[in-house]
Amino acid sequence: MQFDAVLIPSRRAAMVAQGLWHDRTINDDFDACLAACPDKTGIVAVQVESGTVTRMTYREMARMADRIAVGLTRLGVERNDVVSCQLPNWWQFTLTYLACSRIGAVLNPMMHIFRERELSFMLKHGESKVMIVPKTFRGFDHEQMLVDLRPSLPAMQHLVVIGATQDGQPAPHSFEALLGGPHWEDEPDAQDILTRHRPGPDDVTQLIYTSGTTGEPKGVMHSANTVMANIIPYAQRMGLTQDDVVLMASPMAHQTGFMYGLMMPIMLKATAVLQDIWEPARAIGLIREERVTFTMASSPFLADLTRGVSESGLAVPTLRTFLCAGAPIPGPLVEQARSVLKTKIVSAWGMTENGAVTTIELDDDDERAFATDGKPLAGVEIKVVDIDGASLPPGESGKLLLRACSNFGGYLKRPHLNGTDADGWFDTGDLARIDARGYLRITGRSKDVIIRGGENIPVVEIESLLYRHPAVQMAAIVAYPDERLGERACAVVVPRPGHEIDLPSIVDFLKAQKIALQYIPERLVVRDTMPSTPSGKIQKYKLRELLRAETA
Repeated sequence: MQFDAVLIPSRRAAMVAQGLWHDRTINDDFDACLAACPDKTGIVAVQVESGTVTRMTYREMARMADRIAVGLTRLGVERNDVVSCQLPNWWQFTLTYLACSRIGAVLNPMMHIFRERELSFMLKHGESKVMIVPKTFRGFDHEQMLVDLRPSLPAMQHLVVIGATQDGQPAPHSFEALLGGPHWEDEPDAQDILTRHRPGPDDVTQLIYTSGTTGEPKGVMHSANTVMANIIPYAQRMGLTQDDVVLMASPMAHQTGFMYGLMMPIMLKATAVLQDIWEPARAIGLIREERVTFTMASSPFLADLTRGVSESGLAVPTLRTFLCAGAPIPGPLVEQARSVLKTKIVSAWGMTENGAVTTIELDDDDERAFATDGKPLAGVEIKVVDIDGASLPPGESGKLLLRACSNFGGYLKRPHLNGTDADGWFDTGDLARIDARGYLRITGRSKDVIIRGGENIPVVEIESLLYRHPAVQMAAIVAYPDERLGERACAVVVPRPGHEIDLPSIVDFLKAQKIALQYIPERLVVRDTMPSTPSGKIQKYKLRELLRAETA
């Protein structure tokens, strides 16, 4: 794969001179763990459905990472090749990333909720050479889905399946037979393989897709320098050290899980506790058993954990900080969580393209957690501008621009969409205001995306599919407020003359398109007409106002 991460070279000199790029890779930090604390537990990976708990020391992690790395080269993976994975928070996810980093391959994590439609586009666009999936997860057969997709994926040379069996033994195409089982690290050429193609700090190390307004996902490219430039000041602001234990129940296929559940514990020489399915009761048990001190997730996780502790009476005294991002945190939830959990609640805002670039301080008043989205981390500048690009004074809402050391390298094969000007200012697509103390508050989104429980719903794509429904004349997808998830998606539809439509028919139609279930609207409003501009553009803000009024 030829990567066009054009936003990296132009800022290298300035970032290094300012001490914001550290010219390290995850290999350097992983090797440091092996040297300093080889027998410390690096991962505790919990599979909720089976009850399986896997513990690995840094020494064991290093041996397995080397094994998988050599195994990948035996499958033909070379420097800059893309290795995709659609995995839950399992130890194989972490070790596959470390393995890719050993040989200069690029990991492409994909949400386990994605189905044929999303995967087909991403795997083709990213030219993935190897795809790693579970045989099944939460009752869904991922292997069969990929078997059906493979004929349309010319670049994919291997499908590797965790848990695939044949006659009671690991199947020939299984992870266990190809990567995790054979002692590849002991082969005569292993050390040469493990050192010859290690990536540099400006090489692309991660390709991760984000939903946008174009109707198709965009491939975000990150280097070690761009992601570590965020993680280091993030950890410093949160006061995290090697003595911390980080619980990660948010998917590692999101930047939240990837950067702060996979990478950050290794960079700190800390311990990561991975939970693959969110169950509040299991999370409470893990916090108590593993003495978890820090976690990061969206507000539904916080609400569930607070309710679980309150109802069970099981305290979580070691949990020092819960960083909440993905949507504004309701004030009553902050107050209740503080009272029940005895934990500092931290608000934050960020993007796949940049990581979490604003957070409140640990010593800020609780009001800051629900009234703001924090202030910039070191190496980040933000400003709010009007439609002409002029900076606005504190308190006024406008377009949010940011200039960050953690800004991504660009969108794969789409540099025209990078949204970064010659001075390094990135157009976030969000509307915001900044108060007199420099704290940010997101006030809206100019990009047409709904955030449901921290998961972006690609509105344009879903609308395009709805227009194919034989009973739909006009359609719009808009958000409506939800106490737990922040937002849910509502389909507002004008039916074709002589046709009737209901929510079950919409759901069945979209399921047939093989999209992620979380993207399917959960409410339907049928109208005779749509509010529109003189040019015919649907006025979604009026639809949102209507829904808010109905749910008030």
